[in-house]
Formats: sequence, structure tokens, C-alpha cells
Amino acid sequence: MKLDDIKKLHQKKYRQAFGHFLVEGEHLVLELEKACRQVPTSAWGQAQLYVTSTYEHWNSPWPKHLVSDRQMAQLADTKTPQGILAVVPMPPATKGGAVTGEKAIYLHEVQDPGNLGTILRTLAWFGGLRCLLSPGSVDPFNPKVVRASMGAIFHVPIETEVSLDTLANRYPCIACLDIGGAPIANPAFAEHDCYLFGNEARGVPSEALNELAAQRFTIPGAAKIESLNLASAVNMAVYELNRSTIANVASPFKANQ
Repeated sequence: MKLDDIKKLHQKKYRQAFGHFLVEGEHLVLELEKACRQVPTSAWGQAQLYVTSTYEHWNSPWPKHLVSDRQMAQLADTKTPQGILAVVPMPPATKGGAVTGEKAIYLHEVQDPGNLGTILRTLAWFGGLRCLLSPGSVDPFNPKVVRASMGAIFHVPIETEVSLDTLANRYPCIACLDIGGAPIANPAFAEHDCYLFGNEARGVPSEALNELAAQRFTIPGAAKIESLNLASAVNMAVYELNRSTIANVASPFKANQ
């Protein structure tokens, strides 16, 4: 890919047009290499590496291109680039590709790149979770999301442009967070297939929740403020799902009650 085209990958329309995105910095490149080793046939294996003289001797599994510091500054999204970045093919679409036992986290019109990146880190840490993004959500391959994910984006199945009205056909049991719901510590919380989380400011439209017959749960608190940060809410909910799963595995008699 030409350097002038790589610069354009900062914008979503060009990432979609060229089918590639940027992975910048030593840590993220190492995570990309790890993902390639774990799944050698993935799209990640077709990356191209661009480095300055600082990383000229980097042992790369992909074709490596040496660029000047000035060129790297133009290619990179950060103000003070480390001197190493990869141009990576977009993974193939995985819509409807859920595996047995996998649960889904649905994010409705999430806007903040930092929130999405943090959520992906949580999903990667606990595993067994798919991220579904509604139309109007931030692009998961936005450089800010990729950096905030700290490499988790290579380890979580992601679907984009997933409409709310398609969820009922895929997931028989859907849950959401609502102030008036049952506590997430309730055993019923872990029995759902898909968990809905809304836009940072507007949440999920109530009429959509009613149509989906989403069961409402809440994260109990002192209620001194109106709401939790989106990423914090997802983190606590996913932790509770993981805790409940471990508890049931440790106590099979209890799980069969």
C-alpha cells in the first residue's frame, strides 16, 4: 500500500474502502503477532509492518518497510509515535457466527472510543463473549479504539451494523440494565444469551426493550448520581456473569436446583 493511502486510514471511509486499519506501537504489534500465532489462518497474518530505524531490526513475521521519522509522524495517529506500526487487513464479517456457549454483549450507539476499547479489554479478559455493535456506533477499527483495547480487538469476535430488531431472531433470552431491575447478583442474570447496553447519554430506546421482552437488571448502588459510566457498567456485569459461571461449576448440585 502506498504511504499516501496509509495516511488516509485515519478516516473510517478509507478504512472501509481499502479494507485495512492501523495498529500502532510496540505493545499492539506484539499483541498482533500473538494473535497470528494463535490463529495462523486469520486475516492478521497478511499485515505489513512499517518501522523507523529504531525498530529496523525488529524480527517480524510480515513484510517490513523502513520509513523516516518524518514519514512515520505522518502515518501515525499519535503525536509522538514510537516508530512502529502495522497496516492490517480487516477481519471477515462474522455476523451470525456465534459459537455454542458464547454470550453476546450488544452496544447500542456507543460513541466514545475509550469506552469501546475498555469494553473489548474486559471481553477479551473473561473470554466467551461476542461484541455486537449497532448502526451509528463508533468504528471498532478507529485508531483510538484499537489503542484503548490494548490488543483485545484481536481476540474478541466483533460484529458491526447489527440492528436491535434482529436480536430476537438470534437470542431467545435478552437482558438489559435498568435502575428498576433485579440485582445482577440474582442467579437469573447469568441465564441470558445477550446483554444490551445503551448509548452513553440516551441508553436503549424503551420501546425497543419492550419489543424484545428484555428482562431488566440493575447494579445496586447508593443512587447519589444518575448513572454509571458505560464501560464500568459492562465491566461489572461481565464480572458478575463470570463469577456466577464459576460458582455454578464449583457447585453442580446448586446449579441443578
